[in-house]
Amino acid sequence: MRIAILGAGPASLYLAYLIKRRRPDAGITLIEQNPAGATFGFGVVFSDRALEFLREDDPETFAAIAPQMEQWNDITLVHRNERMTIDGIGFAAIGRLKLLQLLQARVHSVGIDPLFGRTVTSLDGIADADLVVGADGVNSLVRNTFADQFGASVTFLANRFAWFGTAKVFDTLTQTFRHTPIGNFTAHHYRYAPGRSTFIVEVDEATFAGAGFERMEDSESRGICQKVFADALDSRPLISNNSVWRRFPQVWNARWHHGKYVLIGDALRTAHFSIGSGTRLAMEDAIALDRALAEHGDDVAAALPAFEAARRPIVEKIVSGATASAAWYERFAEHMQLSPVNFAMSYIMRSGRIDIERLRKLSPRFVERYEREKN
Repeated sequence: MRIAILGAGPASLYLAYLIKRRRPDAGITLIEQNPAGATFGFGVVFSDRALEFLREDDPETFAAIAPQMEQWNDITLVHRNERMTIDGIGFAAIGRLKLLQLLQARVHSVGIDPLFGRTVTSLDGIADADLVVGADGVNSLVRNTFADQFGASVTFLANRFAWFGTAKVFDTLTQTFRHTPIGNFTAHHYRYAPGRSTFIVEVDEATFAGAGFERMEDSESRGICQKVFADALDSRPLISNNSVWRRFPQVWNARWHHGKYVLIGDALRTAHFSIGSGTRLAMEDAIALDRALAEHGDDVAAALPAFEAARRPIVEKIVSGATASAAWYERFAEHMQLSPVNFAMSYIMRSGRIDIERLRKLSPRFVERYEREKN
């Protein structure tokens, strides 16, 4: 069996590893346009129990990744300079480059040498593959080539965000909200390695336009963000790595496969970064696709519909929550009119995936404070 996988992010690396581990005779070509060590962003975050979904099926990969992760059990919100702790909501994070390096090592362990620095502009060059997997991200060549067949759509949210790093280390995943003379800001920040944290700055459309960010050089806009969040950063600088302002792309496909072509990861659908599920979704796509291939004897025509049928209900549920969370952030300036405790409750309920009784079990200290202080 000949398999071509475009992209070398978490989804594609892990899929290549799983298939080759199960079927050593498979011919797998893994193609990535960037060099092996190139990545943008800083840390990636996982919700709930991090990589527990790997523990049973793939203990070796779990053992390689889990010790490298930073973990915590609470969320902290800062609104009107008041800190609100929401207990019992666990997350874990790891540097994106570190995760890619660990997954590259897993791929090498089964004898696959990815082709880095190779730009594919047409699928004609891999037309002889029995299966072509589009794991090539938001700007997927596979999806764009068969956009009509996949029923593909890409829409963009209005808010702008820039992905920075910092040497300031945070105890928990923290969301800091600021109303300033030039507009409304929020920062998503969390540690992902010793001495390193991700610091994502998000602004609404009016703030982006009014502050003139579009006309600024990176150093100027970064300097403004440093001033806005100086207390959160302890006056430490923000670190840039292709930290351009962008709008979040909402990718969706009505159909997940076409002939021998299939999409996974961000090429298939995106989940807003505010719920911390994008990387986990991508790796779980890989698990589900490999499982479908195994169950159908690598019969692509049978395996791809089975993959979609099994995985779609799970993905739709998570993406629905992510979309609701994104909608809350699109109006975060309006929510900031609430008192801190009511604001925190609005925040934690934003995805529609939790009710007060479940929250009472997860976060008893927060709910107790909310019921004592709510207006």
